[in-house]
Amino acid sequence: MVVLYALSDFIDCNFAVSDLSISYWYEGRCLQTGDRLKLPRTSMSEAIAHALMQQLANNDYYSREGKMYGILLVELPNGEQKVLKAFSGLLNGCSVVEGWVMPIPGRDEVALKETCTVARLDAIKQEILSLKQLTERQQYQTLSDEFEQQLQAMSDRHRRCKQQRQEKRQQICNTLPPETLSIALEELDEESRQQGIERRQLKRQQNEVLQPLQELIAATDARISELKQQRKALSRQLQAQMHATYSLTNFSGRSRSLQQLMPGGLPTGTGDCCAPKLLHYAATHNLKPLAMAEFWWGASSVNQDKIQGEFYGACIERCQPLMGFLLSGLKPISIPNRNRNFHTTTSLFTTKAEIPILYEDEWLIAVNKPAALLSVPGRYRDRQDSVLSRLRHLLPDGMMLASVHRLDQETSGILLLARDRQTHRQLSQQFQQHQVYKLYEALLSGAVTVDQGTIELPLWGDPENRPYQKVDWQRGKSSLTQFQVIAREQDYTRVEFTPLTGRTHQLRVHAADGRGLGVTILGDRLYGCDAVTSRLHLHARELRFEHPQLEKTLHLQAITPF
Repeated sequence: MVVLYALSDFIDCNFAVSDLSISYWYEGRCLQTGDRLKLPRTSMSEAIAHALMQQLANNDYYSREGKMYGILLVELPNGEQKVLKAFSGLLNGCSVVEGWVMPIPGRDEVALKETCTVARLDAIKQEILSLKQLTERQQYQTLSDEFEQQLQAMSDRHRRCKQQRQEKRQQICNTLPPETLSIALEELDEESRQQGIERRQLKRQQNEVLQPLQELIAATDARISELKQQRKALSRQLQAQMHATYSLTNFSGRSRSLQQLMPGGLPTGTGDCCAPKLLHYAATHNLKPLAMAEFWWGASSVNQDKIQGEFYGACIERCQPLMGFLLSGLKPISIPNRNRNFHTTTSLFTTKAEIPILYEDEWLIAVNKPAALLSVPGRYRDRQDSVLSRLRHLLPDGMMLASVHRLDQETSGILLLARDRQTHRQLSQQFQQHQVYKLYEALLSGAVTVDQGTIELPLWGDPENRPYQKVDWQRGKSSLTQFQVIAREQDYTRVEFTPLTGRTHQLRVHAADGRGLGVTILGDRLYGCDAVTSRLHLHARELRFEHPQLEKTLHLQAITPF
């Protein structure tokens, strides 16, 4: 089976090798020597990966599920360069697919068990999907909305009636004789009681109609939870068997099982990621790795929170612990690099120099966050690499650091962190009270016809489709953005955004939504931009606030990198 591809299958053979830049290092420590070993992700490997994305986009076979894909640029013994490609886990239920690197050895020994388990897991998946599409969910939501509208209309009517009764009481108290007044007041009180009865009847009706649906939905959700637990147990059982048989080989010719490499326990999916597959294949076929790139393609699940077409590094939980072994025996790679701001690493996280410091004193620190790096660690173990994690690891007082605000992972620019609780509290108050001036610069993927204005669209995050935000006039939170066009560049528009509120993805939705600017930010695949580009073109350029300890205004700026 052919798995080695010519460079010409992906990029122009005249690609400027002298113009290579490095955006990420795959790295780990050699288990024998303790030396730090590294393999880069270069502009050339990213260009190859972008070409692979185009191939995936043109084939419906790859649109059925979301997953990580990777490429490895290798050198043959004769000096010729070739390309390997791999997918994580199974591709549409198959571990072996023509043209892709084979899975780690050992899978064959548990093939029958895997086939049975995968079939059971797929059945569970289909049942969960069916239960999530329960028609009673929409019925419940529709009826609930109708009752809420009726209750609201009734409340408005009752409030007007109450106001009228109060006015009438004042009037008749001054005009009617005592014997007539008593009867009139009793009539008003009776009207109030009847309206109370009317409201209670509607609430009772609401409960009678909605409660059976609630119980059905609750039972369905309980079944979904039960199925998810079954799925988790089956997956762990299969993974345990696989890890006992999986065997990895490095460039020193040494082989180890996954259990030997990670005796403390292995997360589900260890060994099935792209990087181990690619590096193991290269090591066992006398191929020298030159550069690697991994990216997400397809829809993203709630827990994965990944974006199609974005590059990602080695996952902290599954791949990073294997990197030291996998790279052992690999000779140092010499790659031209024009990126003078790039510094090599000396720990699991990159060095402080890779996160440019814009301002620093004993109370706070402001950095220029790179695109594609989280501001703070995520919920899951493979999303722990972040600005906060790196600085906590590297600075002497790092464990005291706390992020005052956040930037989207794909957004670059100024991020402010406090070095003590009092400073954090005082700066947070400034953000909460809208006393901080923030200016963003963005390159939009099309033409904006107006030069300036204000966008006010309420935003709501659908819990079933995180992290996607949308305009929702009923459930959304107030969101306000000022914008100013600063340049029109061919088919693009360069815009300054000043957010007056701080909602998740506020600028991205206000740009993309037709009731806003109606033009997505270049590279914003989550909100519909299909242009092939290396990043989201959104940058937090300026930040102005009062220093809580020095009692002076700080105006920080970070040059827009695009």
